[in-house]
Amino acid sequence: MFSGALLLVSLLVQAEEMNDTSKVYDLDEIVVVSQPKDGRLLRHQPLSSTVLTQNEMQMLGVKDLSQLSEYVPSFSMPQYGSRLTSSMYIRGIGSRINNPAVGIYYDNIPLMSKSAFNHHFYQVDRIDVLRGPQGTLYGMNTEGGLVHIYSKNPMAYQGTDISMGIGTGLTTHAEIAHFHRPSDKFAFSVAGFWNGQRGFFKNQALDEWNDKLQEAGGKMRFMYQPTSRLTLDLTADYQWTNQNAFPYGLYDYDANSVQDPSTTLMNSYKRQMVNTGLNISYKADNWLLSSTTSWQYLNDHMEMDQDYLPADFMHLTQLQKQQALTQELILRSHGQRKWHWTFGVFGSYQWLRTDAPVTFGPDMNAMTAARILSLMPAAVQSMFTAWEIPDFYVGESFHTPSASLGAFHESTISLTNRLDVTLGLRYEYSQVKIDYDTNGLLSLHYAMPGMGPMPTPIDKTNKLTAVLQSDSKSSFDQLLPKIGVTYRVDDSGSNIYATVSKGYRAGGFNIQMFSEIYQAEFMSKGKSLSQGDVAIEYAEADYDAVDEVISYKPEESWNYEAGAHLNLLEGKLHADFAIYYMNIRNQQLSVMSPENNFGRIMVNAGKSHTMGLELSLRGQAFDNRLDWFFNGSAVNAVFDEYDGYDGKTIPFVPSASFALGANYRFQHVFVGADLTGQGYTQWDEANTFGQKEYVLLGAHVGYDFGCGNVKLWGRNLTDTKYNTFAVESKAAGQPQRFAQRGNPLQLGVDINIHL
Repeated sequence: MFSGALLLVSLLVQAEEMNDTSKVYDLDEIVVVSQPKDGRLLRHQPLSSTVLTQNEMQMLGVKDLSQLSEYVPSFSMPQYGSRLTSSMYIRGIGSRINNPAVGIYYDNIPLMSKSAFNHHFYQVDRIDVLRGPQGTLYGMNTEGGLVHIYSKNPMAYQGTDISMGIGTGLTTHAEIAHFHRPSDKFAFSVAGFWNGQRGFFKNQALDEWNDKLQEAGGKMRFMYQPTSRLTLDLTADYQWTNQNAFPYGLYDYDANSVQDPSTTLMNSYKRQMVNTGLNISYKADNWLLSSTTSWQYLNDHMEMDQDYLPADFMHLTQLQKQQALTQELILRSHGQRKWHWTFGVFGSYQWLRTDAPVTFGPDMNAMTAARILSLMPAAVQSMFTAWEIPDFYVGESFHTPSASLGAFHESTISLTNRLDVTLGLRYEYSQVKIDYDTNGLLSLHYAMPGMGPMPTPIDKTNKLTAVLQSDSKSSFDQLLPKIGVTYRVDDSGSNIYATVSKGYRAGGFNIQMFSEIYQAEFMSKGKSLSQGDVAIEYAEADYDAVDEVISYKPEESWNYEAGAHLNLLEGKLHADFAIYYMNIRNQQLSVMSPENNFGRIMVNAGKSHTMGLELSLRGQAFDNRLDWFFNGSAVNAVFDEYDGYDGKTIPFVPSASFALGANYRFQHVFVGADLTGQGYTQWDEANTFGQKEYVLLGAHVGYDFGCGNVKLWGRNLTDTKYNTFAVESKAAGQPQRFAQRGNPLQLGVDINIHL
């Protein structure tokens, strides 16, 4: 696509390093990256992938992964209202909560917390999106695919980069990064950023912007090469986020209209996180040994008005404090050889404490009191002069540590000059524990006049209490094989391939289910409160039932895929094509809790399948002044066996997507446009409502002044109305639908400078 002249010059300056096959070089992709697991070019491997460079992302106005997903086949990352909710779907595989289905590696460091996926990535040099299961090399929770993010390397890139911009909705961003190499052996970079947004959707009940955002952070990276064989690479990254969140409004599906948000309190999300990592690599003549160690910390605070209404039904507070340690050791071959091999081990341990109290407001209390009273005989109901619930509360605290260990090997053997066979196998073991301390309180105030044999009036407040305190654990293990065949059809690098691979996502526990458990208990025993205080006792059998309710199973899948990577018209046209079929067992689905929709839980569908195709074209014309691309995909994701939903489409997965764009350069002036679109997306398992097909138009025009550029841009220029998320909730008693609208027409200006 949009090849970068400055990056090409940088590549030529580093030409003396071309013999270092521990790095990946692809003149088509321009950017040099370090890859410890596989030194071969992505388009030479038996997989479907997309690569975007910094220049391409600047031209398209991509600032984060959710915007990137608009331009990548089969990749969807909708904006669900906060940095917390970072759901990614590839080929119909994904989830809004708990274990991810798509992994992220940032400068070869795996991001362990799904709550950290949606954050700011500094000075990105290149992003690789790998589609299909990547379990052999990357383990569990990469069942849908993998995203590799690479930042600029201070050993190969020096200077100061400044970028800033402003757009409608007072969307602002600023970043400054300095790269310096004081000696041949040492280099470093320091960077800082600020992002802000007034917002686009005002909360009518609170008269405040519901999607206001402020975030900032800093990053340092140090690289030391005491010898030509040894490299040490240390990174530390701190980020802070404070945002109003979840701008969901009442959704009239038939009229295709969404009201402005209107809630009792402002939904919000605050987060602090630190990601640190040390990469050490030693390069011998024929092999490369790499070690990656990381420590990751996350502390966040979410407030959510769970009914999304100005009436006060329920309010959730969620506080997470998480730490993670990871260690990976990799030994692989490098250089021109007929047998490329990789051996490795990976281990991780995560600590996670979650406090998630649920407070029920006066409107919920009135509704619950009426439901409890309705359980009594009509003659008894008429005797009460007062019947109300002053307090209704569920307190929840959870410790959910988890550990994983994996050992893997992958080999690619050249059977002939044109035919390669790839064989891989990984053994994965994981364990997850839950230690829960929860309690529920419901108080009932009632009054009766004196009458008959009971002449004394009654005016009392009784309490119903329950406490669940216990622990549980589950262990899972899995073998993750991969078999691939690649055949080079010509000397330009064009090839066709076929691959079979297994994907896997670990099981776990639904902490969201405890509010549901207490609600059911209180409804069944609430009428006893007229007799006095009630303390619910739990036996061993009750705890066994709780374990069964809160647990969900691992998800397994087999991916069957064939495709081609073609270089045509003497390298001026690249075409990539893939067709796939995935069989999925125990697919993990994020659904609203069944009784009262107090939150999302994870459940397992018995069987499902996805099948689809992907096509990418990119090329140049008019003496390389015009860069153009087309990316398209179609997917059919269907339940085969799941609670009466057999044959229904799996929700949250667009049935198709496409992106078409071009950029033309007139000496210093450049101009471009792009179209992106998504097919129909179902919002529920029953397929009763969904988002219709829509297309978005973007355009830009800019001036390149040598050491930088200035660009005017526009997104959603037709002001298309569409929703990024919708849900049906019964939190207020009757089913109601809510949706988050996509951003309206936006205009802005960006400035990028390199000194």
